[in-house]
Amino acid sequence: MSLTLSVPPRTDAPTLAGLPVAVIGAGPVGLAAAARLLERGVDVAIYEAGPSAATAVRAWGHTRLFTPWEHLVDPAAARLLDTTDWEAPAAKKLPYGADFVRDYLEPLAATPELSGRIRYGHRVAAVSRQGMDRTRSTGRAETPFLLHLDHHGEVRDELARAVIDTSGTYTTPNTLTSSGVGLSHSDDVAGSISHALPDVLGRDRDRFAGRHTVVVGAGHSAANTLIKLAALAKEAPGTTITWAIRSSTPARVYGSAADQLEGRGDLGSAVRDLVRAGPIALVDRFEVDDVTKTADGVQLVGRRRGEPLTVAADVVVNATGFRPDLDMLREVRVSLDEIVEAPRQLAPLIDPNLHSCGTVYPHGVAELGHPEPNFYIAGMKSYGRAPTFLLLTGYEQVRSIADELAGNHEAARIVQLELPDTGVCSTNLPDASGCAVDGAAAGGCCS
Repeated sequence: MSLTLSVPPRTDAPTLAGLPVAVIGAGPVGLAAAARLLERGVDVAIYEAGPSAATAVRAWGHTRLFTPWEHLVDPAAARLLDTTDWEAPAAKKLPYGADFVRDYLEPLAATPELSGRIRYGHRVAAVSRQGMDRTRSTGRAETPFLLHLDHHGEVRDELARAVIDTSGTYTTPNTLTSSGVGLSHSDDVAGSISHALPDVLGRDRDRFAGRHTVVVGAGHSAANTLIKLAALAKEAPGTTITWAIRSSTPARVYGSAADQLEGRGDLGSAVRDLVRAGPIALVDRFEVDDVTKTADGVQLVGRRRGEPLTVAADVVVNATGFRPDLDMLREVRVSLDEIVEAPRQLAPLIDPNLHSCGTVYPHGVAELGHPEPNFYIAGMKSYGRAPTFLLLTGYEQVRSIADELAGNHEAARIVQLELPDTGVCSTNLPDASGCAVDGAAAGGCCS
């Protein structure tokens, strides 16, 4: 089903006059969206559930990004910051999450143009239309959006002429089970399960030192944690590490020497070397069915190559990725792919069942549209359950959306996106065009 509209929906109806565009989330993509809109003369209101900008980034501030500064700063945001005493960081340097917040996101949120427009501590509980649930159609496009807000227990509604949801996915991780369903006795084992990217060498050190940790997941979050656990094992006797993955090979994590992001390639190489040297015990093809309590800790119960397998642990790190929170969108008409829960026209470009090399075709408002006029999901949340999101993608998404909402419909559809190639492609499809099944290819075959 095509969602392309021959006539873009109006945002200048009398009923919408004077209303801002609502941006959900004051992370890097949300702040970039606001900067882009203001640059085009469009008023904006930003709703952030946390007490400050970039709450999710702060949670993993101890983690070094593999993307250098030159790919982390949105151009419109930089133009806002250039009117202040901000100094752009060195382009090739790899910052930690805390640096990203301190040296870019905090100054951006503090600019005069944005600071008065951010509502901190405002959690968007639901999005709808004023006086309309999702079943009513007449006059829908001319009816203001209604945002149902929770501000420290006080509930109120605010209106908007359009909505851009950049709320991310960090607070809604995937479950540990391969089936995607919850654990049978989640309360019993909750104390032994860690969110992705724990501060292994800092705040959370005592939780891991001298204990056996099982890291579940085959992405870069898992790689970061594995490397830090290996460093901890050198300092704290008795610290042991198991890495459990569903696939037959961690080739996607290992990456390639041809990766155009040197930091990402180095991350994969470090994990590969640790597995080969022995500090990390790899358990591949492990389908986790449940996590249960034992006398000494917990155990992961599942199957490997069809045979029953249990793996004991003191701590389990859930690095299985994230999924979007869709409950807040029940009363708006969103069209999402059934597999990855991304906007329907974007999904084929990012579905890891088709390719997972990190190469994404240029896309913008045409691929991000929904049957709900003037509603968009952007940033990490737009990827649904798919991995490999880079901030460059989100910045171009909101550039396109801002042009659309400002009435620059032609510019909105001229989309350019060049992402650094990983140099590796893994796929479950039959071998074609040089791609290996569940393995590395010669070059970036998804390019």
